[in-house]
Amino acid sequence: ADIKKAYRRLALKHHPSSSSSSHARAAELFSLLAEAFDVLSDPRKKATYDTFGEEGLKGGIPSELGVNGAWSSGYVYHGNADETFRQFFGGDNPFAEFFTNDGSEDNKAFKSLRGQKEKLQDPPIERDLHLALEDLYYGCTKKIKISRRVMNEDGHTSSIRDKILTFTVKAGWNEGMRITFSKEGDQGPNSIPADIVFVIRQRHHPRFDRQNDNLYYTAQISLEKALIGFSVEVETLDGRLLNIPINDIPSVHQGCDRGGNATSQQPVQRGDLIIRFITHFPEKLLKQALSSKLIQAS
Repeated sequence: ADIKKAYRRLALKHHPSSSSSSHARAAELFSLLAEAFDVLSDPRKKATYDTFGEEGLKGGIPSELGVNGAWSSGYVYHGNADETFRQFFGGDNPFAEFFTNDGSEDNKAFKSLRGQKEKLQDPPIERDLHLALEDLYYGCTKKIKISRRVMNEDGHTSSIRDKILTFTVKAGWNEGMRITFSKEGDQGPNSIPADIVFVIRQRHHPRFDRQNDNLYYTAQISLEKALIGFSVEVETLDGRLLNIPINDIPSVHQGCDRGGNATSQQPVQRGDLIIRFITHFPEKLLKQALSSKLIQAS
């Protein structure tokens, strides 16, 4: 039982298709293992080897020295290591479980045979990336320096090194979009580096609030302007100055003008620029002044 257990483990480990050694060296070890199993798994051959060693086994022993039915002629291995392997495991293709359907090697299975644990990837590293509204409006190129642990050439030690990650922000990108740099995390001998993920966050803008592809501008006005009309000036993100007349009282609640944010799906199109009005009412209002303003408004 011990001999069978040892052959099973070593034959799989040193099979030319799974061994990490050179093919020639692996084939040599695989053949030696097959020959050893052929001898040690047979009681007569094993008895001769145990008593007289390899020289007595292969050179033969005089018949008068034969014990326990040992051979008197020399042992010669048939030389077909694959045949020994096949007879032990059974079937025409005992190594089939270690190959994929297309005939290529299943690296996970072979690593398991070699006693190597399958490497697992570290969980993603997420970082917020704060961008100005103008960056999302026009698009831009960003460069970010990261420091990460990198394995040295000896494969055992590591050091901290800097790296520049470069990516392009497209016009119309929204907050929450994710930019992934595959396997740019810390390296280790027994793990796959993590992905680094940057999550887009929009910085506060002094003039505009963004909702989806629309921009909202808030205008603070007095009751007098709300009653008699006025014009509001809005500087757009691309530097244009819009002068929008507000001549009727209902329009004070909401004004609308084309010229908002580019959409990510169709960068040539833009969302809406929506103007919100906040009317400030005086704490006290003289009756005469109110009548005058209403007359002017009518």
